[in-house]
This record gives sequence, C-alpha cells and structure tokens, in this order.
Amino acid sequence: MSEHWEFPGGKVAAGETADAALRRELREELGIGVADATHFRHVEHDYPDLRVAIDFFLVTEWSGTPSGCEGQALNWVRIDALHAANLLPADAPVVGALERL
Repeated sequence: MSEHWEFPGGKVAAGETADAALRRELREELGIGVADATHFRHVEHDYPDLRVAIDFFLVTEWSGTPSGCEGQALNWVRIDALHAANLLPADAPVVGALERL
C-alpha cells in the first residue's frame, strides 16, 4: 500500500516483547532511542489478503533526531490533521483515539 503513510514500526521477533520491538524498530527506522513510551492501543484489522494485529505506543521522550534510516520519507502531522494524512486503514481507530486525548 505504497500510496499510504503509516506510523513507524515493524514485526515483533520471536521471543521479543512488544516494548523491545518498539525500541528496536525505532532505532532501526528512525535512529532514535526511546526513553519513555506507554502502550496506547491494540488494533486488529482485516485487509483483503491479510489480518494484522498491531500494538501502538505513545512515545513521549526520545534521544536523537528522527531521520529516515531506511530511505523512507518522514512527515510530522498534527493530530487534528491525521484524518487527511492518507494513513493505512488499520490506523483509523488510533487516529480517533489520538483526537480524543
């Protein structure tokens, strides 16, 4: 779904916790170290060819400057503009929850 934006993240490796995966993925993808994060939502979504289960975290403190370490574009979006950001369909419940914060 290359025409969509998505939150940074990735798969949890065998034997890895969701928190450890968050820290590893953000280090690999954005080059940042997570100093403080809280589990925010668990979402399950059915795409036509795939079912995904995603744990979302609120990262409130980090070290380093985020950059696209894997060649991906980055875009900071205000919470009130997320609905117009063309995010993946699985992200819709998280957008609503963020707007209610």
